[in-house]
Amino acid sequence: MDYLNSLNSQQYQAVTAGTGQVLVLAGPGSGKTRVLTQRVAYLIDAMGVRPSAILAVTFTNKAAREMEERVNKLLPGRAGGLWLGTFHGVCARILRREAADAGLSRSFVIFDSDDQLAIVKAILRDLGIDKLKDPRLSAYAVHAAISRAKNDLILPEDYPIGLRSRKYDEVYAKVYQRYQAELDRNQAVDFDDLLMRTYLLLSGKPSIREQYARRFEHVLVDEFQDTNRPQYELVRLLSSYHHNLFVVGDEDQSIYRWRGADYHNILRFTKDYPDHQKILLEQNYRSTQTVLDAAMAVIRRNPNRTAKRLFTQLGRGTRLTLYEAEDDRQEAEFVVDTIRETARGKISPGDFAVMYRTNAQSRLLEEAFLSAGMPYRLVGAQRFYGRREVKDLIAYLRLIQNPGDTVSLLRVINTPPRKIGDKTVGMLQFTAADLETSPGEILLSLGRSGPASPHWGRFDSRAATALADFGAQLAAWIDLRDSEAVPALFDRILSDIRYQEFIDDGTDEGEDRWENVQELRRLAYQQEQGTLAGFLEQIALVSDQDTLTESGDAPTLLTLHAAKGLEFPQVIIVGLDEGVLPHIRAIESGDAEEMAEERRLFYVGITRAKERLYLVRADRRGGFRGYEEQIASSFLDDLPEDLVERRGPASSRASSRAYRAYRRDSQWDGGGSNWGRAREPYTVPPPARPAAAQERQFTPGMRVSHASWGEGMVIESRLMDGDEIVDVVFESVGIKRVMASLAKLQKL
Repeated sequence: MDYLNSLNSQQYQAVTAGTGQVLVLAGPGSGKTRVLTQRVAYLIDAMGVRPSAILAVTFTNKAAREMEERVNKLLPGRAGGLWLGTFHGVCARILRREAADAGLSRSFVIFDSDDQLAIVKAILRDLGIDKLKDPRLSAYAVHAAISRAKNDLILPEDYPIGLRSRKYDEVYAKVYQRYQAELDRNQAVDFDDLLMRTYLLLSGKPSIREQYARRFEHVLVDEFQDTNRPQYELVRLLSSYHHNLFVVGDEDQSIYRWRGADYHNILRFTKDYPDHQKILLEQNYRSTQTVLDAAMAVIRRNPNRTAKRLFTQLGRGTRLTLYEAEDDRQEAEFVVDTIRETARGKISPGDFAVMYRTNAQSRLLEEAFLSAGMPYRLVGAQRFYGRREVKDLIAYLRLIQNPGDTVSLLRVINTPPRKIGDKTVGMLQFTAADLETSPGEILLSLGRSGPASPHWGRFDSRAATALADFGAQLAAWIDLRDSEAVPALFDRILSDIRYQEFIDDGTDEGEDRWENVQELRRLAYQQEQGTLAGFLEQIALVSDQDTLTESGDAPTLLTLHAAKGLEFPQVIIVGLDEGVLPHIRAIESGDAEEMAEERRLFYVGITRAKERLYLVRADRRGGFRGYEEQIASSFLDDLPEDLVERRGPASSRASSRAYRAYRRDSQWDGGGSNWGRAREPYTVPPPARPAAAQERQFTPGMRVSHASWGEGMVIESRLMDGDEIVDVVFESVGIKRVMASLAKLQKL
């Protein structure tokens, strides 16, 4: 057990903790992966626990792979049988094993986000709801409501009406029921189902629950602050026999409340397990003490947290740079200039990460990089698995795995074109519904039996022949699935459908598409010893962060949310203005929890920096032919002056005046817990101004359209300085504040 010699005293205490419940609160950069890994090794090596009796869950496949590699390095050849994976991966594994008791087919498929949204859109069209143009009834909003219900363990038939609004809840409930029925009809589950169905299985079948609870003598959980209710309940059920539960988390790094994560699960843990051990990991191995002191100064204002004293042996380090630009374009230019001037010698452009609150902020940064002729790496653009050609081939594979998957069938039935028109597809669906079977089964019957199929007469001769040809191909692929490895099946599909001829039209875009197909093919070849079901599961469960790959020596542009779990020698955080970070939605909501999460988001960004941290804001941000004056983020108030070097043309001018006015007129009491609506920012007029508005033209609830942003709904309007200032929530870009005289909004 020489590996224990590398641990500090707090890490050693955690790794060698006895049985029972252990809560490890790990500060950023404190070696929590090392602790989890060595805890697993210690259980096997020192406590004699069988690897197959250990369950370790985390949130990304990347983290799971890293843990597995480290355990195997510590205990070569001795960790076989260990259950290690993401929550969704572990649940999928259990559901495959217990499919019958879970009410599923063993060949069920996992629909990704695009597939889920496609079903919701189809239901809304069928109900005529899509014509209402109400943002709260958009496919995205309805799907989010369904996801929230599943995260609250609410079944379709139990959806509460009138909880938020009877009008909307009735629609959500109706769509939820039809959505779930469509999943069942396709023998499919979504990501939320993986958790909810496993919970329902374990809570509703005591014998199965006891089987798994007896099996897992020790349960370990990474990133515990990011668990939602089903995940918390699953952990409780799976550890209910041996009661050995080891969780690692940090409430200060909980930034996914919007997708169901609840850091209060840490508080629930302390109440549900009163005899637990609590261990703090406070020594940081990533950042300088200056960075840590700044981070602690920011986060200590949040309630409901355990105080930690982060320290490091890496030295004091350089002071933070706070750059206050004249406007947002100069803000972007400062970022580019800093990277260009600093990236010499031991520091390279790839050492830099530029972080921002929302994806929309990347536009000016990208323009600045392009103008300077500097390459950059954008995280959060179109995902690899979301690209059309990749989704086409995945749909083919899913259809082969499960011919009852109608969503995949409809995607590929005429891709590439095979003379199967909409009328034929409609007749195929009608026939399937009439016979209470799936379109895929009818297709297979036509392909295998031809005119002898009992379904042949339901179609005209031309349509039946086209369907039978495709059905014969599908039947051949299914036979190959059972006899050949995934790579051979993949190549056979490409050859049979002549996909390269279809996708590569000789243009740069066509070549890029074929390169994406080749990348997916390489991934398939890595699964030569695996099954098609395993390959599809790996693809379905991959996260955005898992797709993060090296892309040369270029700076990385990403949101603060995407930065979680990463680290960079040089970090630049832009947009540190009130209403940007913290976001305007958090400020105007009056919700202390939302504001606390904004503060945690800033804390996460700060603690990604290893050597140097730059904080950047702008005195003005562009609007329509004018600028809106900005107020420095209230979070900057918390930074001790001795840690900060102020730079920039706006560092001691209008921003301080505006900031004092804001503090005087704001309803915020400065105490860190009561946020109210901030004073509206002053809009700087353009040189030539239209005539002043005499009365409001726009009222809350009114539907409007903008030339660039599309349709939206007015949420507030007021007269100010002779013009009408209108807040609109646009379906494409979110909330925008505009001057009515310049924005040219059209009433709908």
